[in-house]
Amino acid sequence: MLVISIQSQVVHGHVGNSAAVHAMQAEGVNVAAVPTTLLSNHPRYPTLRGRVLEAELVADLLKGVEERDLVDDAAVLVTGYLGSPDNAAVVADFVERALTRNSKLIYLCDPVIGDDGRVYVADGILDVVRHRLLPAANLITPNQFELELLSGVTIADTEALRAAAAAIAGQRRIDIVATGCVLTDTPEGQVETILCADGQLSRFATPLLPIRPYGTGDLLTGLVAAHLAKGTAIEAAVRLAVETVFAVLVRTQEAGSVEMRLVPLPASGT
Repeated sequence: MLVISIQSQVVHGHVGNSAAVHAMQAEGVNVAAVPTTLLSNHPRYPTLRGRVLEAELVADLLKGVEERDLVDDAAVLVTGYLGSPDNAAVVADFVERALTRNSKLIYLCDPVIGDDGRVYVADGILDVVRHRLLPAANLITPNQFELELLSGVTIADTEALRAAAAAIAGQRRIDIVATGCVLTDTPEGQVETILCADGQLSRFATPLLPIRPYGTGDLLTGLVAAHLAKGTAIEAAVRLAVETVFAVLVRTQEAGSVEMRLVPLPASGT
């Protein structure tokens, strides 16, 4: 059970691979983690150190992944935050080679292009995601804003969500896990993760907590990937991932932490 995970890495906090890798390993899955950035922390902090990695370095690391035959061994390939248009192109090239080399590989694309009505990546990245990564993906995990942006459909209810999924899928099968959804019939005080698989919706609602730590989408994507790598069916994989993320959020709220508490605090006296 191996997942190849290509996304950002930070020193402090839990976003990108710094959220996903530990969670996947805790589920008993091996991870080949390839960074696209190496930063001191999430960019929304007052200061930021480190940088987006050069495309030549990312390409070289991915070449090493291929040379170690990790593509042959992998069950799931995950892409997340890409950092630059050049990195996006390099990663898209790798995805195409990997899917050709291993026809059983599940490709999970987390678009990571924006939230709260704002795109926070360069236009070149959005173009690669829209025109190269989405068409190659078996499963995508956008938040509600990203799904609207990529599909061109404003999502207020389940019919609009189905229309958005159909607009992205076109004539092929692609499963969509839409995160952070608040629809007209979402219970008050709750937020939903909604799986759209072959036109059928599975909805997973949890209480909306008064906290907003970074990296919850990255954590959910990593957990879904881990469960899929273990052979879990997609609906069960999403349900288990949602339950784990909510447990982490409860723990984070109880600790009064800005960053997610992935690891439970030790019991008193230990």
